[in-house]
Amino acid sequence: MKTLTTVLTAALLTAMAGTAMAEEVVVQDGYAFEKNQLIPTGVRAEVGTTGYGGALLWTANPYVGLALGYNGGDISWTDDVSINGTKYDLDMDNKLAYLNAEIRPWGASANRWAQGVYMAAGVGYLDNDYDLSKRSNDGTIKVNGNNYNFNGAVEGKMSYKNDIAPYVGLGFAPKINQNWGVFGEVGAYYTGNPAVDLNANGTFVNVNGADFDKDLRAEQQKIANDDKYEWMPVAKLGVSYHF
Repeated sequence: MKTLTTVLTAALLTAMAGTAMAEEVVVQDGYAFEKNQLIPTGVRAEVGTTGYGGALLWTANPYVGLALGYNGGDISWTDDVSINGTKYDLDMDNKLAYLNAEIRPWGASANRWAQGVYMAAGVGYLDNDYDLSKRSNDGTIKVNGNNYNFNGAVEGKMSYKNDIAPYVGLGFAPKINQNWGVFGEVGAYYTGNPAVDLNANGTFVNVNGADFDKDLRAEQQKIANDDKYEWMPVAKLGVSYHF
């Protein structure tokens, strides 16, 4: 986390320095900041691994922009959670608000394709719930490495509640004409470990006498502390309209 914080701090300082240099260039070109630039300069609709939604866009200058958006819905970035070689089906409920700075290194280029390349750094507010249900293909389920004959179900929840998560990403947003454009973006939020709660209803029998309740709690902890669930991947596409 310390390394990630250092990287984000460096990115923001670079953006600030880039903004200062860009201001000097654009003022010489007759582009000066005005109060009406506090009004959004565009909007976009988007869909991807964090759900569907949209964003308001601001352009401070050709090099720096802001995006304030929201994604929600039940689109999943993965269909299952895997631990110890066994899987839980995953059903997502996304709720994500975000604020990103978008830095365009070639924002003043005459090439519109180069203008569209940007780096994103920001934060997201996550309130995501994921429903888990144990999968079985042969009438047995594996919990914490032990096989159980069962009559019932194992279900639960994995959630990222009220989390402020830093974000880094890379995008491409060229304009098609004066008003319309398209965009794509990939990145990741650092979410930290999720809260996990597993529950079982029914009977679960292991021929070697393993303790089901103990195994269920152990598997719950393994999912909650697995490093791969500390990151939420982002991939999204959309269209934009610029005023």
